[in-house]
Amino acid sequence: MKRAIAAMAAVGAAVAMLTGCAASSSGSSGQHVTLTFWHGYTADDGKKLDKIIDDFNKSQRQVTVQESTKTWAVIENSLLPALTAKSGPELVALPAEDLPVYAGKGALQDLSPWYSSSANAKPLNKNAVTMEVVEGKKYGVPTGFVPLSVIYNKTMFQTAGITSFPKTWDEWVADAKKLTVTPAGSSTPTQYGLALPDHQTVANGVWQTLFLEGGGTIADEKTAKVDSSANVKTLTYWADAVRNDHISPTGLTGVAADNLFAAGKAAMEIAGPWMPATATDNHISWGLAPVPAGPVTQAASAIGVSMGITAQANSAQKAAAEKFFDYFYSKKVDTEWSLGSGWPPLRTDIPASDVSSNAVVAALTKMSSLARPLLPGVVDSSDVLSAVDDATQHAISGGESADAALKTAQSAAQAALSK
Repeated sequence: MKRAIAAMAAVGAAVAMLTGCAASSSGSSGQHVTLTFWHGYTADDGKKLDKIIDDFNKSQRQVTVQESTKTWAVIENSLLPALTAKSGPELVALPAEDLPVYAGKGALQDLSPWYSSSANAKPLNKNAVTMEVVEGKKYGVPTGFVPLSVIYNKTMFQTAGITSFPKTWDEWVADAKKLTVTPAGSSTPTQYGLALPDHQTVANGVWQTLFLEGGGTIADEKTAKVDSSANVKTLTYWADAVRNDHISPTGLTGVAADNLFAAGKAAMEIAGPWMPATATDNHISWGLAPVPAGPVTQAASAIGVSMGITAQANSAQKAAAEKFFDYFYSKKVDTEWSLGSGWPPLRTDIPASDVSSNAVVAALTKMSSLARPLLPGVVDSSDVLSAVDDATQHAISGGESADAALKTAQSAAQAALSK
């Protein structure tokens, strides 16, 4: 789900011409409409989406959705050239962080009117909808929105005598210290209380989560906010906890943190919804909990996937796509999609009890109100996040002060946003 911005730029000028391609349909209002839909759901979620599309096609006779399953990378590399050649899809699903890029190049249509008119748009998670907004307009609908959470090793908690999950940062660090085991005569723990990656994290969501909880953020659409006093305090707090209390190794990437937890060498990790399955495969008795609250708020960065109507779609196809949206976001279908995809329901009126047959989905559904989109509307998010990546790594692993590291990142992030 990484973006290929360089490849997009190569065809950007040509795709800008697509803005005017959504011409009125030449057929009658009762004509049958076919929609081509590109998406990258290739596992069990893809099988569930296949069934939803098949059921939709059978439920009425006006619209047929023809899906084309690809990898996310193939979509990123081929969508703009295909639309330029008018051989692309009318519907497309893509990682949410890519949506501002395509919207900015005129490849996606404004869906704000659908949000205003559809009864099934109103119950959608408002924070999920925020990730579809670029310069005040909604260019997509969410097909996935899941908060990061903390996975923890229940056996290690029991051994350490910890009977409840921490609620605040200070409690979290205190428990992490209890869970860190260092043999006598050694300076290196054999078990860490926390696997906290300092770079190459889950879409950089780990650090955006901590910054949000400390009262800061990374950026809005045009302005970098990396070196705020709130972010300096947050990064200093966690750098001190890692370096002074040794609750986590330094130099961890997100993948290394996953591996450390899966190997039974870390008691906790901020992670995505894939980790419970990994833990089960490694015979770990696990639990999921919200990220403990920071000094200002409790929040969690979210991983998201969007679906949009491309500029290639004419007015009849756009109306047909919106008909599919109404079906997809009905309460029954959204519940099915949640259980099939493994992510929380997108509607806020579907309680955790309705998805209790999947323990992971039920747990994440209870946390969904904490989810916040990562840098919504930011076009050059990869460069912005790369700058933050360097700062967190230097502050925690390299011994550079949080203030100095974030000042350097601020300049790089603002340069990316000012392009």
